Amino acid sequence: MPAVAVREQRQEPADEAAISIRMVDIPASRAQDPRAQVYIVDHLNPGTTIHRRVEVHNTSAETQKIEFYSGAASVEDNAFTVPEGRTGNELSGWIRLKTARMDLEPGERRPVAVEIAVPRKASKGERYAAIWAQVTSTKERTGNVTQIHRVGIRIYLDIGPGGEPPTDFRVDGLAAEPGRGEFPVVTAKVTNTGQRALDMTGTLSLRKAAVQAGPFAVTNGVTILPGQSGQVRIEINQALPAGVWDVHAKLASGIVERTATGTITLPVAAPMTVATSTGPRWLVYAVGGIALLVLITLAGWYLLRRQRARLIRPAHR
Repeated sequence: MPAVAVREQRQEPADEAAISIRMVDIPASRAQDPRAQVYIVDHLNPGTTIHRRVEVHNTSAETQKIEFYSGAASVEDNAFTVPEGRTGNELSGWIRLKTARMDLEPGERRPVAVEIAVPRKASKGERYAAIWAQVTSTKERTGNVTQIHRVGIRIYLDIGPGGEPPTDFRVDGLAAEPGRGEFPVVTAKVTNTGQRALDMTGTLSLRKAAVQAGPFAVTNGVTILPGQSGQVRIEINQALPAGVWDVHAKLASGIVERTATGTITLPVAAPMTVATSTGPRWLVYAVGGIALLVLITLAGWYLLRRQRARLIRPAHR
């Protein structure tokens, strides 16, 4: 997962304007959550105020004049979307940055305090926003063209009384299709069965006899709202021998993980559906064992009944 959650550049960015931003404070309750290490992800009751810190780093060889502000965000078409400029929304209006601007020397790092104050009358639901660090410059060789380089951190904030709503999803199936180049792509349909937005990550591994390949990482960033489905893509960026391969996909959003297994035939000449099983393997084996036990019991009962029938018939005659 990248250290920079949101990045935007207008015009051709110059290396001299290179800056980065990252999270500094992570709640103890979310220390094991990969999303909380790069985003602000939290659940708050109305009337609650939290404090976080982010760190901005000047990675260029020049002093940079950096501005800080919060802006609107939304989830559209399975993507975390931010508008151009400084458009705000309800959540960005609750955010206060203790530093509006600063000058950073080459290589210098400095923290910026963030305060999020939720009104007492805030309605229930999850909201999205972003915190931005921005450098604006005008290049002499381009005349009046202004270059804007900004990096940011996503915010996923759920509001409501009681505990945090659950995060969950299921993998509805795997498929394979030819990629843009010479390598195929495996796709997974993921349905959000929880009550919070998902940011999908994961890996895909392949095995054919003693040959193993991967793990290959998810190649598209997919954010899925509750009740909706999205397609996760994993490119197999390695030449593999033809034949039938076992595939194992491990997908995650934060600390929630799900797996799916199946087979794929290489090379992939056309889109194909992969026969899959999902969930923990012990559960699949347990269900199979129970089904087999039921069949054996029914078969034994049927044979016993036939044998009893043969023994009873002569007596009736």
